[in-house]
Amino acid sequence: MQHNKTNLNLQLIKNKYQSHTYHLVDQSPWPILISWTLFFMAIGAVLYMHGYNNGGLLLNLGFFLTSAVMYFWLSDIHIEGSFLGNHTKEVKNGLMIGFILFVISEVFAFISVFWAYFHSSIVPSVEIGGYWPPLGIVPLNPFSIPLLNTFLLLSSGAFITYGHHAFIAGKRVFTINSFFMTVVLAVVFTLFQYIEYTDSSFSIADSVFGTTFYASTGLHGFHVIVGTIFIFIGFLRIINYNVTKQGHLGIETGILYWHFVDIVWLFLFIAVYFWGSN
Repeated sequence: MQHNKTNLNLQLIKNKYQSHTYHLVDQSPWPILISWTLFFMAIGAVLYMHGYNNGGLLLNLGFFLTSAVMYFWLSDIHIEGSFLGNHTKEVKNGLMIGFILFVISEVFAFISVFWAYFHSSIVPSVEIGGYWPPLGIVPLNPFSIPLLNTFLLLSSGAFITYGHHAFIAGKRVFTINSFFMTVVLAVVFTLFQYIEYTDSSFSIADSVFGTTFYASTGLHGFHVIVGTIFIFIGFLRIINYNVTKQGHLGIETGILYWHFVDIVWLFLFIAVYFWGSN
């Protein structure tokens, strides 16, 4: 009798608030605000690239406002999932499916870049002399900084995987150290990528070789920066006890994103750096 009474009370409470396990989000100002900040950032980027006055100022302002809106929006999502309990099993499954679809869209973005690269390199056109790399272009040595960056990125993938397993096993110290090493290796990778760009003998304007090289490696570099922020936020949440081994979807998606970045880099190293320099 007492058991049935308890179930009835729970059912009445559930029916009073909602009769399903999905999260109906409240009204939020962040979607419309971030659309405007992204618009300002895009306009600023166009003005800056065409040499207009104050274009850089508008670009930086748009980037700052976009970052601020993202911080407040993600903070709300964190509160909904961690403190309000809105992220049920069904909600988490939906979020994971949505993230996987996002990664698939990123795969096709890189496919378009690789398509442009192979279209120009396999059968070089007469406009670039019928050679690849084009005459006058000195490609980068794949066994210098690119090989070092390969080691750094693959090592970071190993560290983040070990950190995830350590987190599941309740080994807090190993988890924190592994996530910290992942962030450090990611920052060093980005630093070496910057050094590579500054020391390169060609620019993005040097024929289709320079365009496809910087488009592919630059797009990947942007994803590395985003992934680094992703992992760093997860690192801070682990330190502050904001996640548990039963509920750490944000950590899992960050790790999935980082492995995606690793795989793309392997294709870049083989196709753009190694094969493209021969």
